[in-house]
Amino acid sequence: MDSIISESPLHPEWRKVAYGGMQPEFDDNHTDESFLEDMVMNANVVKRDMLKVMQDSVSISQYLCIVALVGLVWTHTLQSTLDENSLLLLDASLFGSGFLVLLLTKEMRSLNLLFHYILNISFFTTGLYMLAPIYHTLTRSISSDSIWAVTVSLVVLHLFLHDYSGSTIKAPVALKNPSLTSCVSLNASVVASVFIASRLPSRLHVFAIMLFSLQVFLFAPFVTYCIKKFSFHLHLLFSFGLMVVTLALVYTLHHLLFMLLFGLLLFISIICPYWLIRIQEYKFEINGPWDEAKLCFNVTD
Repeated sequence: MDSIISESPLHPEWRKVAYGGMQPEFDDNHTDESFLEDMVMNANVVKRDMLKVMQDSVSISQYLCIVALVGLVWTHTLQSTLDENSLLLLDASLFGSGFLVLLLTKEMRSLNLLFHYILNISFFTTGLYMLAPIYHTLTRSISSDSIWAVTVSLVVLHLFLHDYSGSTIKAPVALKNPSLTSCVSLNASVVASVFIASRLPSRLHVFAIMLFSLQVFLFAPFVTYCIKKFSFHLHLLFSFGLMVVTLALVYTLHHLLFMLLFGLLLFISIICPYWLIRIQEYKFEINGPWDEAKLCFNVTD
């Protein structure tokens, strides 16, 4: 009996291999006692700072104030408080200030860059002026209540899908193109602008309000993105100044809207960062040999 046991082959040792097929006498999903020795918990969890999260939330509050200012201009235009000449003057002021910011925040300033911007905006303005008569009569057969409801829904959709970390259009210093949700957000804002413009009395009104809306929704994120890249402290100063101006203008329009906007800004800038820091301690991440392999190089290189 002892001779039989001594002549039997030794029990093969299990080896941890990625390829090579099944090992004899072991199941395909077999693991030994050392399997959990490589387990790591919360290896990639980032410890967030309250002040840093609050600073990052400023971009959201800033754009919320920009959209609120657009709503104020829409409201005063529909109430005939702003005429077409005032709107055109406002458009020219925004164009001039936007050009100035872009030229001052660019690392490479050249006449070619200025000519490029002027040429593109000239084509953009000309096409918009030619389409103004179509926008003026586009929703004539739709009731005003439906227009207001759809416009509010589109603005909310725009805010929900907007890319607050980047630009609506690709900036020269950006490494990636705008995302799909950002493009959908931009389209929602354009359609909302068309609905508002179709309720105005003249074609010049339509052109002026469409030019203003597209300047804000299309180019304002690009300008604020350039300011943020140029100087983060300037970005914070500009954002807080914009919040103060917006709250003051909303207060003159309606006190209840002022309280709503003020509470929303506090919620975004203080309460949401506090919640994020508090729920961070409940984050539990497990990594180990069962995870998929990750490339340590860029496949596009």
